[in-house]
Amino acid sequence: MSVVEQYREIRAKMDKAARSAKRKPEDVHLVAVTKTFDVDHIRPVIEAGHRLFGENRVQEAQQKWPALRSEFNDIELHLIGPLQSNKAEDAVALFDVIETVDREKIARALKAAMEKADRTLRCYIQVNTGLEPQKAGIAPNDTLAFVDFCRNELGLVIEGLMCIPPADENPGPHFALLAKLAKEAGLTKLSMGMSGDYETAIEFGATSVRVGSAIFGSR
Repeated sequence: MSVVEQYREIRAKMDKAARSAKRKPEDVHLVAVTKTFDVDHIRPVIEAGHRLFGENRVQEAQQKWPALRSEFNDIELHLIGPLQSNKAEDAVALFDVIETVDREKIARALKAAMEKADRTLRCYIQVNTGLEPQKAGIAPNDTLAFVDFCRNELGLVIEGLMCIPPADENPGPHFALLAKLAKEAGLTKLSMGMSGDYETAIEFGATSVRVGSAIFGSR
């Protein structure tokens, strides 16, 4: 199948999963993850009408998205990979949404970069639902206090929560935990689910899923 055919198949499966969960398909958004894929690989999906994309690294995104956005000015770009504080200004200049706010240092760096650029980005708090030492994210027990700090002390626009469950575990309990934390924090957006588990994520309330290889192929 072509990239566009795979994209449409994913979209159809998402719609089916939403209906099965008694949800409206339009309430679940697809973040097409384009890390390691070049402009020529991405362009057909843009031309098919898709406008919401995710990148893992600031430097890689800088190499391909400015040119694409000059052609398609309604693209929305999410940073879905770890952010280093020294890249905060670059991230604020390029992205519309930061999904990986996971510690005070990053939150403060983003706040300073947004003030300097006079630009407000929407943010998600990344939660390490599996408490994996090698993975970014705030601990579940610290999430509510961190959301409060980001919103009330720094004035960041916190739109929702994001997680990446452990690869070798059933993702369902992790998605359920993220949904519970979001409800307790008064947040309505949940970025969860990737190529292997996005249908499960939709069942648990995902408002956006991050799908790359199932659309663009193996990296």
